[in-house]
Amino acid sequence: MRRRIVTLTVLAAVLAITLFGVPLALAVAKFHESMSTHDLERAADTVVLDATGDLANGRTPVLKPPRPENEDEGADEERSRIRGIKVAIYTPTGKLLVGDGPATADDYVRQAHHTDMATGTLGDEVVLAVPVLSGSSLVGVIRAAHPRIELDRRIWLTWLKMAGLGGVAIGASWLIGLRISRRLARPLEDLAVTAERLGEGDFTVRAARTGVPEIDQVAEALDVTSVRIGETLERERTFSSDASHQLRTPLTGLRLQLEAALESPDRDPYATIRDGIASADRLERTIDDLLALAKQTRAPRALLDLGKLFEEVRQTWHGLLAERGRALRISGREALPARAADAAVRQVLAVLLDNAATHGRGTVSVLARDAGDALAIDVSDEGALADGNDPFDTNREETEEREGHGIGLRLARSLAEAEGGRLRLTSPSPTTFTLLLPAERPAPREEGPGLAS
Repeated sequence: MRRRIVTLTVLAAVLAITLFGVPLALAVAKFHESMSTHDLERAADTVVLDATGDLANGRTPVLKPPRPENEDEGADEERSRIRGIKVAIYTPTGKLLVGDGPATADDYVRQAHHTDMATGTLGDEVVLAVPVLSGSSLVGVIRAAHPRIELDRRIWLTWLKMAGLGGVAIGASWLIGLRISRRLARPLEDLAVTAERLGEGDFTVRAARTGVPEIDQVAEALDVTSVRIGETLERERTFSSDASHQLRTPLTGLRLQLEAALESPDRDPYATIRDGIASADRLERTIDDLLALAKQTRAPRALLDLGKLFEEVRQTWHGLLAERGRALRISGREALPARAADAAVRQVLAVLLDNAATHGRGTVSVLARDAGDALAIDVSDEGALADGNDPFDTNREETEEREGHGIGLRLARSLAEAEGGRLRLTSPSPTTFTLLLPAERPAPREEGPGLAS
């Protein structure tokens, strides 16, 4: 990338210099040509002023070396320009009278008979010829010339200076491009390193800001992605850990059924097999529920079928509690309807009932009731929690390991909140947990105009 930026910068500079320099070089060449003509014209005019009287009287004039117009400012530069000028005077018949020039008149000298000035290139010289008039009579022609190589030298020297300046400009653009490439490439390289660390699982990495708005936007997006991926993976790990706790209950029920069958060899094996298949079905349904909740692929919330849900609770937990000499009481199947995912509510109740069966005592009660704008489902037993013991406290690791509250209850609370509800401990003695779900009350019937009193 750095090489491309530098290359593009240099190419842009070369293109700009070429587009600007070529027309300027042509203009410079024309400028020097006009200056050459000006020098020749000035030299010829000087001779005309000095030689007109002599030529009009038939005398041979004396040529003086051309002198700069201004001896003070730029005299050296001007003298160097006119040093190579050769001046010659011709008679009207074309014969060389005096000076340095061809023995006979050339084309430009002959053209001067009919015009004010004739100029151009002849061989290796730049020539200018002007007529000398006395009144209306032609008394002579002044020819001024200098080598063409002198004009070419001036043009080439100027072009060389321009090329040098262009080289300096290209070198400066190369340095600027190198600096810009470093400024742009380094942040992108840092972003690449950050993305690589993110791909290796380091979700704490953050991209540095550079002050370049576009690159900073990419860095900000990468930081947001890092946070989201980290949070998602953390939720997945937590959910996987919590979900494993949910699988213990149906496995425990299946184990108890098999152990009971072993202890009662006279029991009908077909009944044991049927009970085992039912327990396996409940285990499979629990796994499906947990996978659906983990992947967030559950269907839109529908009206909760409390009758069906409570019947599943009775079938699952009645036998497990009976094995421990405890009763299960369910009431309120016709309570206020609510919208929630059956799988989520089923798992929350499974956690609460498992908590009551494992850590509680006495009869376990499940009660659905109207709580204003919510459907409340209370799960209680005849046990009690120790004072100051918060079963939802995520920092009480020893309590979690010893009493088993934290893992499953945290999962139940997260599932309840995902359905727009709440799970809370409403009474430590007797232990009562309440699941609150948003209720859906039937819309009031509208009375027609004819029914109004």
